[in-house]
Amino acid sequence: MTLVSKTITIDQAAAIMKLLGDKTRLTMMKMLQRNECCVCEFTAIFQASQPAISQHLRKLKDAGLVKEKRNGQWVFYSLNRDSEIYEFVQNLLEFVPDQDQRLKDLEKQGLRIICE
Repeated sequence: MTLVSKTITIDQAAAIMKLLGDKTRLTMMKMLQRNECCVCEFTAIFQASQPAISQHLRKLKDAGLVKEKRNGQWVFYSLNRDSEIYEFVQNLLEFVPDQDQRLKDLEKQGLRIICE
């Protein structure tokens, strides 16, 4: 584990922790730590509607935690490693259990590649 070398304000830290206090968003962030995912994959994993998943991702994007990349009609999300708060978030995520099995299960169902 690395120590945070940049400092952020108490307000920034509180806002990030409040945002990541939601189990779905925290799980999404952990999955995005090592993977790029699209909305359709998250809808399958969380058994949630596209608007609900998009709302979670919008909040994460508005906070600067994730970024999006368009590929045709598909939008793929990943962690925003250029964010000033990335190091703080990365350190928090080190304490969260791995979520790779969710993506492996999705792949076994043939749903991991439906966005391509």
